[in-house]
Parts: sequence; structure tokens; C-alpha cells
Amino acid sequence: MPRQITRNRPLQLIYGIVLALSPLAADTAEVIVHREVSTATLTVSMARAMFGMRQNKWPDGTPLKVFVLPDAHPLHKALCREVLDVFPYQLRQSWDRQVYSGTGQAPTELTSEEQMISQVSATPGAIGYVKKASNSDAVRIVPVH
Repeated sequence: MPRQITRNRPLQLIYGIVLALSPLAADTAEVIVHREVSTATLTVSMARAMFGMRQNKWPDGTPLKVFVLPDAHPLHKALCREVLDVFPYQLRQSWDRQVYSGTGQAPTELTSEEQMISQVSATPGAIGYVKKASNSDAVRIVPVH
């Protein structure tokens, strides 16, 4: 019996690592928008353009206001990795390039999810993300496909 436990030890270790790195163990980000935004869903490329500050209006012409958390925040990393399929440094490079070239601006950086919900709900045309939200809040969840 002890021999079997020793032999399975590497397998148990690998299973633990895979479980820790799986999406179930990570924070998942839900994209939220101001309640009056008419867009029901976003494509990955649309979300990437919006959070990358390359798109400054919603499809209906409403000005877009982007809110993000700090680059090192686990939820920001989850948004980049799971929703946008980019690395956080790639978003930062895009923002910096626009700011330093004078062609655009960086998104507004907030410090917490509570502040994110508060700012998105108070700003028409706003987009942001949280770990968990409900449509009963002053914001609306928009799926990204």
C-alpha cells in the first residue's frame, strides 16, 4: 500500500497544479456596462478594441468611457487572460503608445470593484468589469463571445 501512494504522489502533484491553474480556481471577470448602453453582447475583438482604447464610441454613437483596475490586480489579469485573450502588459503598451503619441488617452484606473460598480453606474456609456455582479445593480452584465 505505501508503495502505491508513493507512486501516485507525482500524479497527485500534477493534478493539484492543474487544478490551481484552471479557470475554476482563478477569478473570472464579467464585463459590465452602464444600464442605458444598448449593446447586448460584445465580440472579443470589440471588447479588445474598447479596453485597448482603440474604439471610443458605442455602435449607436454614444461616447465610450473605460474603467479598469490596476495592472497587478488579479481581476485585471483575469479580464486580460480570459476575456480579451491578451496579456496585461499588451494593454498597457497600447495605452502608453496612444498617450505618448498624443492620439488617445488611457482608461480611468480605479482601486476596487465597489468603486468600479459605482463609477460605471454613474457614467453614461461606461464599461468596466467585476468578479461578480447582478443585473439588479445599477449596471448591466454584457457577455463577450
